[in-house]
Amino acid sequence: MIKNTRLPTLQDLSKYKRLIAGIVSSFVLYLACFNSVEFQHRGIAWNRFTGKLYLQMPGYYVTEPWVSVSQIDIRPQRVCLQSSSLRTTICKLVRFDPRFYREFVAVEGHKYYWFANRVSYNSGYREEYRGFKDLLRGYAFHSARSHYSFIVEESDY
Repeated sequence: MIKNTRLPTLQDLSKYKRLIAGIVSSFVLYLACFNSVEFQHRGIAWNRFTGKLYLQMPGYYVTEPWVSVSQIDIRPQRVCLQSSSLRTTICKLVRFDPRFYREFVAVEGHKYYWFANRVSYNSGYREEYRGFKDLLRGYAFHSARSHYSFIVEESDY
């Protein structure tokens, strides 16, 4: 014997649609307006409408959807120049100085630095540099490195 089941009406479906729309819109609002900066990072925030550039310290932030925030790791990073033919390696321990973030953005521009050099075909080396570490390596070994105050050389080995 088949039970008599009631089919959902349009009113029942509209309740589910509103619930799903509310969940989806809350998730989109969360992605667009909230960001967090970890204690070993600093956030460089840029308002696309006003052009205001400011530094975010560690914590949680609520911003407008048109504010983009890039996180910069301020821990010392080991960067090396390697030569596969000579089997030599020159390394430096460098870090980003967040006090000079405006100079850095003036030179490099504001973008998501994590994406820098993500697709690269430089295989054959022991270590491949991607993202912000690749930018650090370029500035650390630049011939006019003293010109860039946002890079601090901890040691040279």
